[in-house]
Amino acid sequence: MSVLLALLVDALFGEPPNRLHPVAWIGRALGWAGRRLPSLSPAPAFAAGATLWLLGAVVFVAPFAVAAQALHAAPAWLAIAATGLLLKPLVALRGLVGEVQAVENALAVELDVGRRRLSRIVSRDTARLTAGEVRESALESLSENLSDSVVAPLLWFAVLGLPGAALYRFANTADAMWGYRGPWEWAGKWAARTDDLLNLIPARLTALLLLALTPRRIGALRRLHREAARTPSPNSGWPMAALALSHDIRLGKPGVYVLNPDGAPPSGAVTTDCLRHVQRTAWTAGLLLAATAALIARCGHG
Repeated sequence: MSVLLALLVDALFGEPPNRLHPVAWIGRALGWAGRRLPSLSPAPAFAAGATLWLLGAVVFVAPFAVAAQALHAAPAWLAIAATGLLLKPLVALRGLVGEVQAVENALAVELDVGRRRLSRIVSRDTARLTAGEVRESALESLSENLSDSVVAPLLWFAVLGLPGAALYRFANTADAMWGYRGPWEWAGKWAARTDDLLNLIPARLTALLLLALTPRRIGALRRLHREAARTPSPNSGWPMAALALSHDIRLGKPGVYVLNPDGAPPSGAVTTDCLRHVQRTAWTAGLLLAATAALIARCGHG
């Protein structure tokens, strides 16, 4: 029930303000702690990056672990409510959908406005993207973050409770800030590899759930692995490929990869369909993982 409560609170209220958001706190802390890491030589950079990651994980996860332990002795209704409220900042569906819708709304005004809005949610250069490429990039972000911001934290909550969801969110935030190549190649390697490991199952589960809610599921399933393998990432290609195959659209990063290359460029109408598809998938994942969490808890008490 805590999983569904977290999704309901998210749907009603969205994200808390940054000054109250624990993920924003850890983002600022990671930015401050890592400011000198890229200037180190490879071995010290890797060691320092791994050490700071481990210290940061302990600091971030500890309050959630203490809260979870304290709630074991609370009445069931209080434990469910408090756990759902503590889980909510680790899950973000409404904000994700809102950002992608905002890109589509901006495109309706002018292409340059859409490009600038897209630059808020992707790291690639958006200055020369066509309208179709802007939509492709936005839908890639939508599908990838369905896994990163919804399915993955809920899965790790189902398996390990609040500490598991908190650890995942810390790892994902650290990867987003430190896990780049170039100057961060060594300093961010621990963060990047840990995030890859924690996302192995969620990314594939997200892809399967996306396909389960489309009439093209059988044909798409046969092609899923091949399309997902086109991306450099071991994980992000799975939900992106699943969304592309579900709607028979192409998605790609210019000069890097193209998923479902024979598909049509996404239109505004398709973007709307994708947004609805992702919301249905998120709630389906919530129901599935809420049941999983309840089953694991019952087995633990047994």
